[in-house]
Amino acid sequence: MSDFRLKVFCSVAKNLSFTKASQELFISQPAISKHIRELEVKYNTRLFDRVGGKVSLTPSARILLEHSQIIMSEYARLDYEMNLLNNEYSGELRLGASTTIAQYVLPPLLARFVEKFPNVRLTLFNSNSEEVERALEEHRIDIGLVEGNIRRPDLKYTLFLKDELVCVVATGERWKNCDELSIEEFRHVPLVLRERGSGTLDVLISALEKFNVKLADLNVSMYLGSTEGIKLYLKNSECMGVVSVRSISEELYSGKFKVIDVEGLDMNREFNFVQLHGQEAGLSAVFMNFAHHYNNKL
Repeated sequence: MSDFRLKVFCSVAKNLSFTKASQELFISQPAISKHIRELEVKYNTRLFDRVGGKVSLTPSARILLEHSQIIMSEYARLDYEMNLLNNEYSGELRLGASTTIAQYVLPPLLARFVEKFPNVRLTLFNSNSEEVERALEEHRIDIGLVEGNIRRPDLKYTLFLKDELVCVVATGERWKNCDELSIEEFRHVPLVLRERGSGTLDVLISALEKFNVKLADLNVSMYLGSTEGIKLYLKNSECMGVVSVRSISEELYSGKFKVIDVEGLDMNREFNFVQLHGQEAGLSAVFMNFAHHYNNKL
């Protein structure tokens, strides 16, 4: 149903190559050029500049690309939902999720999934990433969602969402005039952090390696087992926490918390599905496909 010309355009724009687009879409290069010319005639504008064998996007192409990506995504979602009408799924799906994902990401997704698949019984095991992986190995869950950047070779990981950790404090007199710290200043700030085994702590430890700083070099006041616990602790102290930016959106909006930048400290991470090798079918695959089609809402 979708306009194939937009698919061709997106492929050329992504690859910056007519040849690679033809290989990706399994059509001839003259056909690629024909579809692009039709779009250029339709919108009365040039979409690509070709200089010295290199292809680049024109300003018009950047506008078209922004809208085309949205349109193609919606078409894919439409096809997915229409195909669901012809399939009935039932049974039990045992999910495992790390604390941050279970509290701040999964609830709206689970609500939509239950609405679409009323005959599937969902159960959710909630713990830190390490425990979720252990539950998967022990066959207590069918599929997990974990945070962090550590990968175990005996498990299969599939990207779900991108996330960022931030250093956060409760708004107060101590932090009133502070927006950024050096890594040396950060080392001396009293911190409240997630417990060992959590994906959040793993990401912080990994980010500090760039500065040859170890966890033992920090001024850690407390380790807590949940992000909510850290948030409550921060509200009653002048400590700093390291948490997912997704977990504090309401507090940042209301002005109760503020983010303090630490110079050069990048704490980007992924939320990943984790599975046993060879067990990628069944309801687990249905849930993963559903999640990938709706993650733009999360």
